[in-house]
Parts: sequence; structure tokens; C-alpha cells
Amino acid sequence: MLVRDAWRLAVGTLTALPVPPPERVDRRRAAVAMTVAPLAALPLALGAGAIALLGQLAGLPHLVTALLAIGAVVAGNRAFHLDGLADTVDGMAASYDRERSLAVMKTGTSGPAGVTAIVLVLGLQVAALASLLDGAAISSAVLATVAVCASRAALALCCTRGIRPAREDGLGRTFTQTLPPAVTVLVWTVGAAALAAAGAWAGLPWWRGALAVALAGAVVGAIVLRAVKRFGGVTGDVFGAAVEAALATILVTLSAG
Repeated sequence: MLVRDAWRLAVGTLTALPVPPPERVDRRRAAVAMTVAPLAALPLALGAGAIALLGQLAGLPHLVTALLAIGAVVAGNRAFHLDGLADTVDGMAASYDRERSLAVMKTGTSGPAGVTAIVLVLGLQVAALASLLDGAAISSAVLATVAVCASRAALALCCTRGIRPAREDGLGRTFTQTLPPAVTVLVWTVGAAALAAAGAWAGLPWWRGALAVALAGAVVGAIVLRAVKRFGGVTGDVFGAAVEAALATILVTLSAG
């Protein structure tokens, strides 16, 4: 029951796929849900990979194909993570006062800083994926699929013990501080190994995929540390910002050179 509930919680939270609600939601189930988050995102990742493959076979311009693939991922999670990115950046730009920043993040509206962040991060994701599509159709589609899954390892870092919630309500009460550091390291290591293998199969140096995940971890770590300093901890919005930044970092690193 624990695993089933955790899987339903992960898929229901991270995707728009209709799944039965978990019979119970508690911190144990939340911990398992965040551990399997990269696998829970597999339907979105497969959708992006399929679009990447079909777009290349159909002869669409790479930029168009990449935009459609990234758009499918965004639609597949109801723009949940992008909303978090915008709110996080707006909160950081609003004020150095913690309560004021948290209030801005809770309004649900996007200001200039948040909109700019969305444009920049989506632009990086689309441009980098378009560059990857210069390779063989199947291998670049596989890279896109694994990259989407690997980016969800960001959630494990946000939920690691020692990283406190900015608020005691919402995601803070259930998800934060549920994962031991060893589990977080394991999630990121598996993501790095999977992307390294996919990259090597696609003809990239084996270390490129591992480097992409390592750099994504550094970016997510910087976002989390900044959130702790500015907000007093992490929120659900920070989770979303971390995922989007991780995906952008992974795709840009894979496309380099």
C-alpha cells in the first residue's frame, strides 16, 4: 500500500495524468514519491522523446520540433513547475524582507521578473534541445527522454533532511526533510549513470551526461541555498524552479560542442 500510494502521489503531483488518489498521504509516502519522481515523469519524457523522433522523421525544423517537445512536457504537468519558477524569481526580486517575499510568491500572479525567468529558461531548453536534434533521430530522442527524467532528481535535493521548509503549511509539512542525504545522492547518481549511458550510446563522450547531471545538481543546490537564505527555507514553488533549471542545465550541457 505504501508503494502504491507513493506512486499515485508522485504521478498525480508531477503529471496531469489521471490516477486514483492515494488512500493515505504522509511523510513516508511523500519520501518514496520524491525518490521515484524521475520514473513518475517517464510518461512526459516519453512524450517529448516521441515528438522529437517524429518531428525529425517528418522533416520539421529542429527549432519547431524542440518547441513542440518542450511544450508537451509543460502541458503534461499543467505548467506546474513553470509557475513555481515564476513565483520563486518574483519572490526573490520583490524584497529582502522574508514575509514580503513569501506573500508575493503566494499571490499566484507573475511579475516582470517571473515572466523573464520563464522566457529565458524555456528559451534555453528549446534552443539546447534543437541543437541536440542535429544528431541521429533515435539517439537524440532517447537523450531528450532521459534528460527529462533526470531533471526530476532536483526534487530529491529539495526534500533532503536539513533543508527546512519556508512555511509549515502546504508542501513544507509533508515533503520537505523526508529524504536522507544518502538517498538523495543515490537518486542523482542513478540519473547521472543513465544519462551517461544514453549519451555514450548517442555518440557523445561518456562523461558528458554525467557532467550534465553534476552541473544540474550544482545549479539546483545554488537555488536551494538562495531560497533558504531569502525565504528561510524551500517551498513548492522552489521545487518547480529547481526542476526547470535542472532541465535547462542538462540540455545546455549536452548540446555544448
